[in-house]
Amino acid sequence: MLTRVPLHAAIGVATTLLASSLATGARADDSSPWQRDGHSAVRLLAGSRSGAVLLGGIAFQIQPGWKTYWRMPGDSGVPPRFDFSKSDNVEAVTVMWPAPQKFDDGAGGHSIGYHDQIVLPLRIVAKAADKPVTLRAEINYAVCEKLCIPVEANAELGFNNVASTEDTSLRAALDTVPKPANIGDPNPLTIRDVKRDGPKNVLVDVVVPDSRNVNLFVEGPTLDWSLPIPAPVEHSPPGVKRFSFELDGLPPGAKPDGAALKFTLVGPEKSYEFSTNLE
Repeated sequence: MLTRVPLHAAIGVATTLLASSLATGARADDSSPWQRDGHSAVRLLAGSRSGAVLLGGIAFQIQPGWKTYWRMPGDSGVPPRFDFSKSDNVEAVTVMWPAPQKFDDGAGGHSIGYHDQIVLPLRIVAKAADKPVTLRAEINYAVCEKLCIPVEANAELGFNNVASTEDTSLRAALDTVPKPANIGDPNPLTIRDVKRDGPKNVLVDVVVPDSRNVNLFVEGPTLDWSLPIPAPVEHSPPGVKRFSFELDGLPPGAKPDGAALKFTLVGPEKSYEFSTNLE
């Protein structure tokens, strides 16, 4: 990947990284070098090596004022894409997504994503638990301020250490991933009901403690569904915060009846993920 950094800055960064590697010793074994462009940086993280299922991560650093996107970018933006097919002794990789934020996109809509720093945890299944694992990732994402800039990066990292120096940061990232829940669960923050309101509109009733601000996002059964972000209804029924969205952005020929929808409910402290079939 090309790095748009002045020469004197690049020399300074290289000197800093060298000093850091000398000071931290084996830490370099648990993370790949930062792949930098002008507005962001990305690298892989390795958790402790234990058994056939490993915990890793993709760490992003985003320049202040810029952002990158969630798996569903909202009204604008580009979702990240990852290719792990060139890895060694890797059966499968599952990307887990921390709870995102909603941003005003400056054009009357909203995008969904992250700013500053974010770690996407990875669940990595080895083909053979007793053999070396090397994760190779082709990472395609976008960073945006007023305009979006595509970024391509390639990173490689071996999972070698029984006790990784990145375990704490990876566990912290896991804690920010929305927890699976069922509609109607008796949590303080939950979805009480999802129902149709005519042929094109869907209503979602959310229970929110202390009238706190929450965000609700919805995804269709496949990536080519592009449903709008649910919007709060001005006058909600007592005891709930009601959201609504229209059944727009369906791929050609798709029907909403019985469609598998995924809702992500993000509160100030906790977030949950609900799956349901639309009635």
